[in-house]
Order: sequence, then structure tokens, then C-alpha cells
Amino acid sequence: MSIRINEVEILDAALFAEMQYHPAATLAEAQRLAAEALAVRELLAQEARARGLGDGPDAIDALLAEAVPLAEPEEAACRSYYDAHPERFRSNDLIEAEHILLAAAPDDDEARAQAKQKAEGLLAQIQADPARFADLAREHSDCPSKANGGNLGQITRGVTVPEFETFLFSLDEGELCPVPVPSRYGFHIVRLRHRAKGRALPFEHVQERIADYLSEQAWRRDVSRFIADLASSASLEGVELGGISH
Repeated sequence: MSIRINEVEILDAALFAEMQYHPAATLAEAQRLAAEALAVRELLAQEARARGLGDGPDAIDALLAEAVPLAEPEEAACRSYYDAHPERFRSNDLIEAEHILLAAAPDDDEARAQAKQKAEGLLAQIQADPARFADLAREHSDCPSKANGGNLGQITRGVTVPEFETFLFSLDEGELCPVPVPSRYGFHIVRLRHRAKGRALPFEHVQERIADYLSEQAWRRDVSRFIADLASSASLEGVELGGISH
């Protein structure tokens, strides 16, 4: 695979070394991604030298700082983004839940089948008499929470494993999950005791975070345009950048 950027050849050894940083479904796709990355790096390095900024990564950083300065978004833009994405600026829901864990390793099919069967039996008992949850947790749960009748205390998203959390946060307040919940730890009987909905965060509390995000997004777009401008006036062989090739 022959790649040249303004008559500078990118050697196959460099391409193969770069491919490790671009995992892809096929070898051809990994080669393409690696070739693009190397071509962009070479274009920027050449422009840095042309501007007298030297060689190496520091020179490329200096080039981008000079050619694509980071702009601070205006407050109006930040507020507009805040108003358009209210779901992103809320405190997390806080829930109180209880569970009974019937432990079984993920690779032990027999133990998991037994744990599921036992969970189904305990679930049926709780459905018949909800007040028995705590007593059954103390007697049968394999989680330390058994000492508290299965009470897990207050939980926010991200605290528990995803497969458990998916079921847990979908329940209504006071609802018992109608099926045992599988996880990497075994099977859980789960009941949601209480839910406190997250509240909207004031704009002033998130303005700096929004400004950083908008600034970063704008900078990335400007860098892409800068590279496209360099590529449009360059001699490229064996690689395409944004549809530009020669």
C-alpha cells in the first residue's frame, strides 16, 4: 500500500504499527483508518514546519493553537443549549430498594438453574404475602443486605451492575418485579420501596460545563475544516481525507 503526502512516503511499517490503535471489523477498514490518521499527522507536521514551529507532537500542538484557537461561547449560546437539553441537567433519581439474592456464578449453568427455580418459589411467596419479604431475605438471601431484611438503602444510577439496574429503575414505587432478575451474581427478587425524582440543576451550576462542551465541539469542527483545507491543496496518493484525494 503506497501512501504519499506531498511526495513524503508513509512506510508500510508505520502503517502496520498504527493499525493497532484502530480496531475494525476487517483488515481493510483498519488499514484505511490507520492511513487516514497517519496522513493527517503528516499534513499537520508539514504545515508546522512550514510555519517555523519545528517538528514533533509539540509542533503540531503549537500549530493547532495558532491556527485554530479555542473560542469561549457566549452565555446566550450556553443558555440556549441548556434550554434545549433539560434532561441532561438534572440530578439523578434517588431510589430505595430491597432485594433477595440467590447467588450463582455466571458460568455454572446448573447452579443458575437451581437459583432461578428457588427465586421463582420465593417470589411466589412474596406475591401471596408481601409482608414476608424481609423475613425471607434474612433466611435465604446471599447478600450482606440480608441483615437489614434485604434493604439496599438509597441508590442512584451507576451504583449497581447494569443488568440489575435496568429492571430496578423501571419499577414503580412499591412495585415488586414480577420475575427474578438475572445478573452476573445470580438471580434477584427486587422491590422498589421509594423513588425521589431528580431535580433540574440551575443554569448557573452547569454553565461552565456547558461552555467547556460547546467550546470543545466548536474546536473539533474547526480542526476538521483546517485539515480539509490543508488536504485540498496537498498532493495525496493512496489515501482519502474527507473525500479529498489526488
